[in-house]
Amino acid sequence: MNKPDRRLVIVVRADPVICGHSGEARNLAEVALTRGFTDVRLLTWPVAVLQAAGLPLKPLDRLLPYSEGITVERPEAVGDYRVPDGRHLAGLTGRLVELLADPVPTVCLSMYLVPHTTVVVDAVNTARAAGFDPRVHTIAKAVGSDVTNVIRQCLREGRFGAATVLFTTFLANDEVVAVSEYTRDEIIAAALEVDASCGTSFAEQCRARVTVSYPPIDSSAYVDLDPAAVDAALARRGLERDGYILFLSRVARAKGIYDLVIAYGQMRSRDTVKLVVAGNGPALEHVRAMAKEDDRIIFLTDVDDEEKPLLMRGCAAYALPTKPEPDFVETFGIALAEKMLAGGGPVITTLTGGTGEAVGDTAIIVEPGDINALAEALDHAVLEMTGPEKAEMAERALKKAMTFDREAVFDSLLP
Repeated sequence: MNKPDRRLVIVVRADPVICGHSGEARNLAEVALTRGFTDVRLLTWPVAVLQAAGLPLKPLDRLLPYSEGITVERPEAVGDYRVPDGRHLAGLTGRLVELLADPVPTVCLSMYLVPHTTVVVDAVNTARAAGFDPRVHTIAKAVGSDVTNVIRQCLREGRFGAATVLFTTFLANDEVVAVSEYTRDEIIAAALEVDASCGTSFAEQCRARVTVSYPPIDSSAYVDLDPAAVDAALARRGLERDGYILFLSRVARAKGIYDLVIAYGQMRSRDTVKLVVAGNGPALEHVRAMAKEDDRIIFLTDVDDEEKPLLMRGCAAYALPTKPEPDFVETFGIALAEKMLAGGGPVITTLTGGTGEAVGDTAIIVEPGDINALAEALDHAVLEMTGPEKAEMAERALKKAMTFDREAVFDSLLP
């Protein structure tokens, strides 16, 4: 086996987790193979750990394979039950130290600061302290839940020590990146709060150092879809083109799923189009209970990555009425950009967090939480928009979404 001469390691919650950023990791890994990296690795969690965490997962038997040259590693825990949460971190960190001990020029990218950036920083420090002299360049990418889930909880509860650890670990990397301008602004705002309480200077450092790298998307999986493949996928699900409104995302309150189900119940066009809820998530069973008397609401929990663009292409409209919640704000909206690439009916969403960066002026916008406006927007898309109007909007949406193609994003992040 030839010794690699350039390595990329991405530490992330990878497939089978249903999360846009697991898709980011896959797309960056695939492009890396075409950009001179001869060894590409995703360092992630054992499947049993992901299942035990209650994360929404894709069907394990239908995961898309990675290209040859990409290795997915899931290190087992180190230690036994007396080391409750540190066992798997020790496995990840220890494996990364082993990779860094190999004198191969390495780029190490972490997504989700907690705990993946901690793994990277600890491994690099350990490798250096042990005298391995790792040839490594580190990049930490802060995604939405780093801010809305972790940092904001620290601030709400006055736990500035934990916030200080997070910012220190983030800024210890060679490069620090945010998934959107909104996320960058939120990082700086949170840093200001920590600075005010602790006398630190995180905000100044974040202003100077944090750049933006949007999520990379494999546009080839969404554009120029075979019409026969679309029709076949819809037929398998008992659907027809333009015969349904699609919600395809994590099924959670912050994604606006409750608002959408209520809005569907009062739409003028509900007898014309079904509502398809595709995905898993913490609100799924509650939403099922809400809709149990409505046989025109269809739940699909087994949609894989190949079927997803086909369902997007065939819908009359795609709705993601996301809204801010204490534990989550949509910091970009990868599914929005994917839908814009796939074509089909118009996107209907809100300007929450970073969604405006994803859709620009190419979507129908409603106010977050305004159920009446959501119903009216869906009726407008189904009943009133003409074919030429939809085509013109779709053309602009495609042009906008192509700016997030994975090759362009990769070359900007790793020139």
